[in-house]
Amino acid sequence: MKTGTTGHLETIEVEYDPEMVSYEALVRYFFEIHNFEQADGQGIDIGTQYLSAIWFNDLAERDTAIKVFGELTQMGYHPATQIRQAMPFYPAEDCHQDYLDERQETPECHVYTKIF
Repeated sequence: MKTGTTGHLETIEVEYDPEMVSYEALVRYFFEIHNFEQADGQGIDIGTQYLSAIWFNDLAERDTAIKVFGELTQMGYHPATQIRQAMPFYPAEDCHQDYLDERQETPECHVYTKIF
């Protein structure tokens, strides 16, 4: 049941090698693969647990996210994405892992759109 009372956001943890890809490139890509202007969830998934957020680990990452957010605003977009300090990551229960693949469903709200 989707109650939205946990205070959690459904998210993924991305581990990356900054020698291979920059944090800024990841932030830009994130904005290009979902509707960052939707304020009440993602696609048909409505509720606080589905809000768009970028998690930062340090001031450099925070400043990068704010910079890209500002670029989108200057381009005429209205980002609803939150920029938050990283917190402990809790993997979802096994029944939620590979959710769409397990059900042979197609993502409804994650489509690549070139912005930058």
